[in-house]
Amino acid sequence: MELTKIGAVRGGEVFDGGRFTARDVYLGAGSIVADEAQADGEAIDATGCYAIPGLVDIHFHGSAGADISDGDLDGLHRMGAYEASRGVTAICPATMTLPEDVLTRAARAARDYEPAADEADLVGINMEGPYISPGKVGAQNPQHVRNPSVDEFRRLQEAAGGLFKLVDIAPEEPGADAFIAALAHEVRISIAHTTADYDTAARAFATGARHLTHLYNAMPGMQHRNPGPIPAAAERDDVTAEIIADGVHIHPAMVRLAFNMMGDERMVLVSDTLRAAGMPEGVYDLGGQDVTVTGYEARIDNGALAGSVSDLMRCLYVAVHDMGIPLASAVKAATANPARAIGLEGRYGTLEPGAVGNVVLLDRDTLELRQVILRGRAL
Repeated sequence: MELTKIGAVRGGEVFDGGRFTARDVYLGAGSIVADEAQADGEAIDATGCYAIPGLVDIHFHGSAGADISDGDLDGLHRMGAYEASRGVTAICPATMTLPEDVLTRAARAARDYEPAADEADLVGINMEGPYISPGKVGAQNPQHVRNPSVDEFRRLQEAAGGLFKLVDIAPEEPGADAFIAALAHEVRISIAHTTADYDTAARAFATGARHLTHLYNAMPGMQHRNPGPIPAAAERDDVTAEIIADGVHIHPAMVRLAFNMMGDERMVLVSDTLRAAGMPEGVYDLGGQDVTVTGYEARIDNGALAGSVSDLMRCLYVAVHDMGIPLASAVKAATANPARAIGLEGRYGTLEPGAVGNVVLLDRDTLELRQVILRGRAL
């Protein structure tokens, strides 16, 4: 596929980390460059638009009818094309609670993925299961829940060619402390699907866990005499927290509370989408379980929410338009923060020179997606 090379984005309000500035963005050789002399390609008129970095989704399972856990390379390409079309230019899809052989196939497929011209970069894998609590499985398959295993994780990491960037863990389960201590310097460890109390979560963060998966969901809530894991995360400046701002999972007031509590430097917007994202309503598979999609809701047979069908661009819109999150904070949480969380700071989630040339234009009045520039070329 031949795409038009873009050398300049002119006339827009450009996201510069924490604010918007009226300036031009220059691109050359697929990257953001410092000035017009280094630019190569046509100019785009971005008058009336915000220019933001391509979004970075570090927690979603699938889209366009495909799921990373299928272990199907063609499916990954469909996901990459759909996500890029929605302005999500770097993806870190999440596997589920599944047997090791299934996870190995998924890891190898991700390792072999090379994006076509219109497909997002696959920059990592998020291992959401199987090291979770049997008491907080959510839409995961309880048959495959197991205790943390350093050896299993390292086998999977080898199969993936080092692509696992996040691994989830319930810190109250047997072997969790040793797992965190052994792997905290190799992969970002996230507390997830947990019944942990405050002290257990605080110990996990002190040992090396640095992330909290889909804040509020599949974990104890905050209570004044039993605070749970959320305050333990909030108290540490080095812990980031995901949140699903799809308008279904969490009340807007609780999303605003999370941003106020954690600060917009540590919040990460994620979509948690299923293979049904971008597809019609109906029944879909998630880790071997049926999920019924109606509107923007996806539920398993017992009525529990089973991820989302709102891609990250829609979550960004909902966070700003329906929940009152400031635009700059929401953009930071969908770009720079997730990139930093998985070790890609400076390459993705920014429009500074040296970054991959991913630029998204949003209408200033409606926040609708107007244009995606992927690795310096217009989609």
